[in-house]
Amino acid sequence: MKESSGAATQRRGSEVQLSNLHRRFPMGEEIVRAVNGVSLKVDSGECVALVGSSGSGKSTLLHLIGGLDIRDEGSIVVDGQELGALSAAKLAKYRANTVGFIFQSFHLLPHRTAQENVELPMTVAGLPRAERKARAEEILKEVGLGSRLKHRPAQMSGGERQRVAIARALGNRPSLLVADEPTGNLDSVNGDRVMDLLFQLTKERGVTLIYATHDMQLAAKADRMIRMKDGSMVDGEKS
Repeated sequence: MKESSGAATQRRGSEVQLSNLHRRFPMGEEIVRAVNGVSLKVDSGECVALVGSSGSGKSTLLHLIGGLDIRDEGSIVVDGQELGALSAAKLAKYRANTVGFIFQSFHLLPHRTAQENVELPMTVAGLPRAERKARAEEILKEVGLGSRLKHRPAQMSGGERQRVAIARALGNRPSLLVADEPTGNLDSVNGDRVMDLLFQLTKERGVTLIYATHDMQLAAKADRMIRMKDGSMVDGEKS
């Protein structure tokens, strides 16, 4: 596939270092250890799959890495930057410029077109309107939705909506992408297509990809598979 101008200007993928990471939540009189002492290094441009049953800590770990949640103990260092030491403003900038997010439920605004949904993170990042529109159109064409620019989510299939979500996540040209069960709301055929597209786009751009999945076949396509149980990392292996 010919490299797009977006891929040509993509910066190097992020390196992620987690050290003795903990996140706890009170539940009645008990404390749930959602993430319990996780230490992990993810190299720049690496593709890592998190696997484990519901409640194993995969989503919480992704939220911590993405700056959507705050750790109780330990450290999260992305490209030499300790997230716990960032001010609220700098953490918001990290979320806007360094990380792209993909969720199971798409999280598209129903009253906005595909192009407008993709433009939203670029608006937060302060990109000029003309650049936002041009970049959103380019990446939507790249994910095969050039004819759907003006369609709203209700006018698209589940697979198309998740492709819009992928385009939105890549719009700010992040160096790190976190995806939480990105195929959870898709049938197996569309799920495979979406993940193949995601692997292709991140590999072309050199983006570091960390994704959670229940599908062991999808997990096996990663460079490395991390198994989690009860908030802890059980093992990590090359696929």
